[in-house]
Amino acid sequence: MSHLPMDSLLSLREPGREPGDAGAREHLDACPHCQAELDRLHQRIAHLKSLPALHPARDRWPAVAARVRGEARRRRLRLAGLVSLATAASVAVAVAVGRLSPPGPTVDPRQIQQFMEQSQALESALRQYDPESRVLDGRTAGIAQELEDRIAQVDRQLEMADLLQHQSREAQRLRLWRERVGLLDALVDVHVTRASNVGL
Repeated sequence: MSHLPMDSLLSLREPGREPGDAGAREHLDACPHCQAELDRLHQRIAHLKSLPALHPARDRWPAVAARVRGEARRRRLRLAGLVSLATAASVAVAVAVGRLSPPGPTVDPRQIQQFMEQSQALESALRQYDPESRVLDGRTAGIAQELEDRIAQVDRQLEMADLLQHQSREAQRLRLWRERVGLLDALVDVHVTRASNVGL
């Protein structure tokens, strides 16, 4: 003799009659084993309902958020300390190199001014072209990013050159401005060539 499965016992326990429950109900009335199983099911449910509801002792989010903010603050302070230490070391090296290097050739300030003007013109052309609003393939984007990184390096070197003594500073500034113009020219070429190839 087969007994009722658990899902049938559960459906008999719930209020309301399903169309297929009549046969299960007749079996339950005649089978002491299924009646005992249904009684055990009622007892388990009653025990579960009598358990106290568990609530968290307190809200842990403010403590977690404070810890995360503290860790982020410590990371920022560490990073700022490392950056300031690196900057101080770079300034010290630049000053030491400036003092140790022999005076360089005299540079006409008009040459530097000419490269500065070319740099400004190329930056203006780049802004008008608006490369940020255009879609690039991965290779072109990589080349453009590399050129932008090198321009940023030249800009940092230009800042360092301002700390050197006058004669060597002018020669280095001229070299750096010349390099910056060349890099900007290459960056404009990358964007314009890519746009013309795509037909934009």
